[in-house]
Amino acid sequence: MREGCEDRPALLGGAPVCPQGPPPWPPSDPAVESALRDCFASGDWGRYAGRFTERLRRRLSEEWGVRHVRLMCSGTAAVEAALRAVPVRAGDEVIVAAYDFKANFINVLQLGATPVLVDVLAEDWQIDPRRVAAACSPKTRAVIVSHLHGGVAAVREIVAFARPRGIAVIEDACQAAGCPIDGAVAGTIGDVGVVSFGGSKTLSAGRGGAVFTDDDGCAQRIRLWDERGNRACPLSELQAAAVLPQLERLEERNRRRWQAAARLCRALADVPGLRPLIPAALLQGTSETPSAPVTIPGLYKLGFRFVPEVTGVSADLFSRAVRAEGVALDRGFAGLHRIHARRRFRAPEPLPNADRAHRDCLVLHHPVLLEPPERLEAVE
Repeated sequence: MREGCEDRPALLGGAPVCPQGPPPWPPSDPAVESALRDCFASGDWGRYAGRFTERLRRRLSEEWGVRHVRLMCSGTAAVEAALRAVPVRAGDEVIVAAYDFKANFINVLQLGATPVLVDVLAEDWQIDPRRVAAACSPKTRAVIVSHLHGGVAAVREIVAFARPRGIAVIEDACQAAGCPIDGAVAGTIGDVGVVSFGGSKTLSAGRGGAVFTDDDGCAQRIRLWDERGNRACPLSELQAAAVLPQLERLEERNRRRWQAAARLCRALADVPGLRPLIPAALLQGTSETPSAPVTIPGLYKLGFRFVPEVTGVSADLFSRAVRAEGVALDRGFAGLHRIHARRRFRAPEPLPNADRAHRDCLVLHHPVLLEPPERLEAVE
């Protein structure tokens, strides 16, 4: 039990553990500043298509091993492009995890299709492949598979089920840019993949994203939708210039995040009621310097299952208390079935695990995972 004013939680008037607050993102980066100055000096910043967007497109294609890459104005636009690529049309159905980013649900509706919500796995709140199979109907055209909060979705299993049935798999890697998943880059296992360059993302351009595929037909449909005499959803030259130097450090930063997250999860292992969404098999046997793992989870957000039955407080109160200490631990997504009218989707089965995720998911923002050890110790 805490004793004395000095030991009070910050939420109750005590001194915060991290008085400086969460680290800023994006951070000060001389390489990004230099690239932006180069873009300005060359005049590319004011061109429809200059050196930087083409350089970024080629780099992503070569490093991630995909034939077609289209840079977009946002990750949300990239998901819409992916849906149109496969193609999803009015009257179709698209399977989506009931716990996922809201824009994936809205994009399906925008095309006149119906989101079919399925439950997530109890252990890590990623889309449940068994529920995908159970939710299929003659109208099913696609499945959106997202890697969320340090979890790893079973995308290969879903592809193996869907592809023989003519169902497309859209792999949402907006939280896992550049991460190896089962030996491939996240987003390249499904038929079409997407990433985001949003302001808080691990590759940040303020806004932006990319959609990529090896399928010529999908690439052509994306091009025809986006080209309307001019690009409808372009990434700017300045944004591409900002992403390029970050891309050079992405592999190293992803590895550092993984090392820090593994350390943090081990340090918190005895904390009652707080369980990481990183698969236990990945955490077992990890060291501070893992060598070339086949899978590194996307750690844009490090997710936790909060167990209020153990702690006696709600996830909301716990996150408020931790944020008061200067640590960016926030609530996760709202369950899609909890924030949309029932008439807007189909849910063939109950969604108990998605209900738990809606109520109890907590996420730690990634910048702290790049901080020096002493800052990470304060979080522990």
